Amino acid sequence: MPLLETAVPALNVVWFLLIAVLWVGFFFLEGFDFGVAMLLPILGRDDKERRVMVNTIGPTWDGNEVWLLTAGGATFAAFPAWYSTMFSALYLPLLLALVGLILRGVAFEYRSKHPDAKWRRMFDVFATYGSFTATLVLGVGFTNFAIGLANDGKWWNGSLIGLFGPFALLGGVLFVTLFLIHGATFLTLKSRGEVHEHARDFVRSWGWPVAGVLTLFVVCQNLFWPAVSEFADLTIPGWITAVLAVVALAASLVATTQLHREGWGFVLCGVSIVALISGLLVRMYGNLGFAQDNSLPVKDRLNIITAASSETTLTIMTWAAVIFVPIVLAYQAWSYWVFSKRISTKNIPDQIVY
Repeated sequence: MPLLETAVPALNVVWFLLIAVLWVGFFFLEGFDFGVAMLLPILGRDDKERRVMVNTIGPTWDGNEVWLLTAGGATFAAFPAWYSTMFSALYLPLLLALVGLILRGVAFEYRSKHPDAKWRRMFDVFATYGSFTATLVLGVGFTNFAIGLANDGKWWNGSLIGLFGPFALLGGVLFVTLFLIHGATFLTLKSRGEVHEHARDFVRSWGWPVAGVLTLFVVCQNLFWPAVSEFADLTIPGWITAVLAVVALAASLVATTQLHREGWGFVLCGVSIVALISGLLVRMYGNLGFAQDNSLPVKDRLNIITAASSETTLTIMTWAAVIFVPIVLAYQAWSYWVFSKRISTKNIPDQIVY
C-alpha cells in the first residue's frame, strides 16, 4: 500500500498532530497524578504520609487536567464531526470518566477542610477510586480507538458491552498499572523518608510484572492491529513506539531501583507512556479511531478529511496556537520549577490550622 494513497490536506494533518500532542502531554502529566492518588491506600501508612503524597501533586494536578480540556476543545474546533460522534456515541463511558475526575478533584480540595479522621479517609477513597475509574475508562477507550470503533460510515453503531472486549480490558489494566508505576517513580523523585522508601519498594515489587503486561499489549497491538490504512502505512513507526515503550520502562525500573537515579527513573517512565500513547494515536491517524469501510467513498465515511472544519477555521486556529501555546508551556514549566523541592513527613505539621 502506498504511503499516502488518500491525500490529506496539510492543515488537517497539523491539527491531528497537535491534538495528539495534547493527549500525550495529558497522559504524561496526569498519569502520575492518577498514580499517586491510586497509591494513597497502598503507600500511605498514616495520615501524615498520605498528606505528603497529596502535597507532591497538590500545586500542579489541576493544571495537568487542563491538557484534557484543551484536547477536547481543540477536537471540537478542528474536527467537529469527530467530536460530536465520539461524545454522543460514547456518552456513558465518558460520563463515568468525568465522574471519576470530579470525585478526585473534590477529594483534593476538601480533604483538609475538616480535622475529623473519617472525613479525610472518605475523601482519600474518593481520590483513589475516582482516579482508578477515570484511568480504566480512558485505557479501555483509547484501546478501542486503536482497534477501530464500529460505525455505519458516519455514526457509531456498536454496543456498550462490545467496548469491553478482552484486548480493550487489557488496555484498561495496562493504563491502571502503568500509571501506578509512574506515580511511584514520581514519589521517589518528590519525597523523602518513609514515603520515598515505600514508593521505591513498590516499583521494585511491581515494576517488572507491569513491564510484562506492557510487552504483551504492544506486541498484540502490532501483530493484530497494524498501523496501516489507505491514509498511511505507519507499521514501522508503530513498532518503533512499541519497542521504545518497553525499553524505556525497563530502563526506568533499573534507574529507580538499582541506580537510585530517581530523576532519570521518572523521565524514562514518562517516555514509556509517551511512546505507548503515540503508538495508539498512530493507529488513529486518518481514521480517527473509527473502522473504515473501504467499499464506500472517502467522502461518505468519518475520517480526517470529512470530519475537519473549513480551511479558514483551521488557519485561524493555527495562528492562535502559534501565539499562545508557547506561553502556556512556559508557564507550566515555570510552575514545576517553583514546586520542585522534595518533601517528607517532617515538612507536615501535626495539626492543620482551620
